[in-house]
Amino acid sequence: MCLLAIQYKLVPESPILVAANREEFYDRVSQAPAIQSGKPRVLCGTDQRAGGTWLGVNQHGLLVAACNRHRMVQPLAPTSRGVLCRDLLRAGSARQAVDMALEELTSGKYDGVNYVIADRETGWVVHGGDELEVVELKEGLSIVGNRDVNDPRDERVKLARRLLTLQTLDSPVKFLAVASKVFARQPAGPGRPSMILRGRTRGTVSSTLLSLGLKPRDAIYQYAAGAPDKAKYEDFSPLLRDILSRGLRESRSKAKA
Repeated sequence: MCLLAIQYKLVPESPILVAANREEFYDRVSQAPAIQSGKPRVLCGTDQRAGGTWLGVNQHGLLVAACNRHRMVQPLAPTSRGVLCRDLLRAGSARQAVDMALEELTSGKYDGVNYVIADRETGWVVHGGDELEVVELKEGLSIVGNRDVNDPRDERVKLARRLLTLQTLDSPVKFLAVASKVFARQPAGPGRPSMILRGRTRGTVSSTLLSLGLKPRDAIYQYAAGAPDKAKYEDFSPLLRDILSRGLRESRSKAKA
């Protein structure tokens, strides 16, 4: 279970703005975001058990993130959803990554998952539940949890939307400042929706803030290696700017050739 908010194409200079909390078992070790080997270059955290990821960006400005969801019919030996998330980050565009996700998920090898896939051209949520569905992201704020995108039955999704729409978030600085406080909101009482989950064996284990602008130098990537009400966000923006600049140089070289 995870929670992700994406403000898409509402701020012209930063078409992709993201805040995400990851929930997992506390004893499942993960590695902080790092640039992965191979092409295209990818910046993502790594799950040490399966080798996959839950959120990443590649040098083309493609975002892919995964949120687990319930599925009635589960495979006996499911293939890692995080590994597929990492594989999708090898795509050249959001549209290509969506096609790859659909091809894989129709195999029935995976447990329930929602994939958020977006670049500056198109954005999508792939619902990989009991039925396979693709929903195009609309301009504005969308919240993804362990049900459908913007599901009105999900109290946690409703809470996130309410807190993120108390004021107009019309710049990347404003969005990230507000989102950092919203996603660090301490757990509420029993039976109430909460941005941070803290159970006995599992809960919120990390948090990510992301801004993908039109220029590589404007990109922002902040990561908290723990629940953000206790762990501070660290800045990984130089790594993101590096791979985006590399991608821009390569695309310009191809265009000249």
